[in-house]
Amino acid sequence: ELRHRASPWQRNLGYPLAMLGLLALTGISVLIVCFHVLELLLDDAAMPRGIQDASLGQVSFSIFGSFGAALQVILIFYLMVSSVVGFYSSPLFTRLLPERQDTPLTKIIGNCVSLLVLSSALPVFSRTLGITRFDLLGDFGRFNWLGNFYIIFLYNMGFAGLTTLCLVKRVSWAVQAELIRAFGEE
Repeated sequence: ELRHRASPWQRNLGYPLAMLGLLALTGISVLIVCFHVLELLLDDAAMPRGIQDASLGQVSFSIFGSFGAALQVILIFYLMVSSVVGFYSSPLFTRLLPERQDTPLTKIIGNCVSLLVLSSALPVFSRTLGITRFDLLGDFGRFNWLGNFYIIFLYNMGFAGLTTLCLVKRVSWAVQAELIRAFGEE
C-alpha cells in the first residue's frame, strides 16, 4: 500500500538510489573486511588489540585521511542501523517491537536493554571487523579474546561470507522475480 501511494519520483528515483546506496555500503564493508582478513594473514599488527599511547588529533586512524574517517563513520552508522533492523526482524524478537500508543512498560524496558546491548557491542564489532582502529577511549581492545587470531579470523570470514551470501541471495531473488514477471506477462 505504501509503494502504491508513493510519488513517481519516489518510486523511480528514490527507491533505486536508496537500494544502490545500501548495496554500495554493504559492498564497501565486505571489501574492507576482506582486506582486513588479508592484513590478518600477513601482519600481526592488524589484530584489534588496544591502542597504546594513542595521541588523538596527531595521528590519523584512517589510511585515506579525512575521507577515510568519514567513510568509517558512515559504515559504522550503517552497521548500527542494519544491526537494529536485523535484530527486530528476527523471529525471536519481532514481539519486542513497540506499538504506537500501546506499548507496555516491560516492552519499553526490553527495548531499552536491547538497544543498550547493541550499542555497547558496536565498538568491539567495528574493531573486530577492521572497519576502524579507533578505540573510542573505552579500552575495548583489552578483551583477551581480541588477541586470539583464530577467533578474529573466523569472525571476519564469517561476516564476509554470510554478508556476501545474503547480498547475492537478495539480489538474485530480485532479478529472478523480475525475469519471471517480465517473461510471465508475454
